[in-house]
Amino acid sequence: MKNVTWYASTENHYWEKQEYRPAAGEAGSSLTADGRTDQSILGFGGCFNELGGVALQKLPQEDQDQVMDLLFDPAADGLRLNFNRMSIGASDYGAKWYSYNETEGDYAMEHFSIDGDRPYMLPYIKAAYKRNGTMQMFGSPWSPPTWMKFPPVYNFGRLVWTEENLKAYALYFAKYVQAYAAEGIKINQVHIQNEPFSDHKFPSCLWSGDQFREFIAKYIGPLFEEMGLDTDIFLGTLNADEKTYNDYANRIFHDKEASKYCKGVSYQWAGKYCLPQTHESFPDKVLIQSENECGNGNNDWGYATYIYGLFRHYLTNGVSAYVYWNMILEQGGMSSWGWHQNSMVVVEDGRYTLTPEFYVMKHFSRYIQPGAKRLCLTGPWTGTSTAFRNPDGSVVLNTYNPFPMTQTVSFTVEGDTYSFELASGSINTMVIPG
Repeated sequence: MKNVTWYASTENHYWEKQEYRPAAGEAGSSLTADGRTDQSILGFGGCFNELGGVALQKLPQEDQDQVMDLLFDPAADGLRLNFNRMSIGASDYGAKWYSYNETEGDYAMEHFSIDGDRPYMLPYIKAAYKRNGTMQMFGSPWSPPTWMKFPPVYNFGRLVWTEENLKAYALYFAKYVQAYAAEGIKINQVHIQNEPFSDHKFPSCLWSGDQFREFIAKYIGPLFEEMGLDTDIFLGTLNADEKTYNDYANRIFHDKEASKYCKGVSYQWAGKYCLPQTHESFPDKVLIQSENECGNGNNDWGYATYIYGLFRHYLTNGVSAYVYWNMILEQGGMSSWGWHQNSMVVVEDGRYTLTPEFYVMKHFSRYIQPGAKRLCLTGPWTGTSTAFRNPDGSVVLNTYNPFPMTQTVSFTVEGDTYSFELASGSINTMVIPG
């Protein structure tokens, strides 16, 4: 029997190391890794946004360094985040609304500039890259430049569907990739539109499935190919339920030209209900969970256990990466448009605290390595568990005891059986060496 590394979190005690001793007596429940594997893991991460950068800069430099180490440094005892997101222009957690080109009629993108990112976004992102230069990044716009839309505003409307406009918008994405490359930051993926089903109070833009298909197949795909850009193109980030599957993922991936250029699809919020159909139908396409549901700013344990369930739902339905939304916010997590949201780090009065959701992320990101394969599980305890085999041969089991009593659970993998006494309401990570 191998030595097991085991950490547990409960409502009042986070990430406490447990001494592994085989539980005495008969297990009350069980699960088994049955030899089947599913998707490979790209990683875990969060989204860089302006208000996170604002909050970070309100800490003393020493504390800023500690926070960034805990989030990104592979050598620190933190999250080791390696697959992260940013907004292309302003998001709903921007300090202001802006795009990278508000010069009307500039179809050649001669006035394209990422200067709007320099006060808060670029310092935040560069501090992360300083700690992990190999991390991956994807970007998505909340709104195109306003002069490309009807009506010409950030928080409403659609892209004006003319060839001149679509060519220019594809070039806008390419310029973004090139501008960040000039800053030493590789953009690995672009996701065409954040939440294309909703007109929001904040920057947004509506897209139909056929519009995605045409833009990918005729404009951005061929342009990236012509320019030799190795940035992958994704359908997403999709935020509506399974009723949209046929008009979006199913439609795009059944189109020969669009599918050729489209590496995968990202889902968030109600988009999670499209995952089973997408993964079953197109197992060769990469699936990304692109935005963690964001709570109400209370950062309480009850919501953290809900987030644990979201991790499990997305991972067992085929995603290769799970991305948190607000990594850092000031106390209360107020957006520019009036929604209080949760974060993994809270800044108040020049100090920071780590929230329960920081530790939920740690239960996954700390030990599940890029390239890990998800292990398929069977047994009655499967509904609260996930397991992975890392490239180094170690196995990571994540499991949650939702019951108001201690539960003894056995886990069988590769012929060995391990038994654990799980505390009431505890989230657990066990690492079995290879």
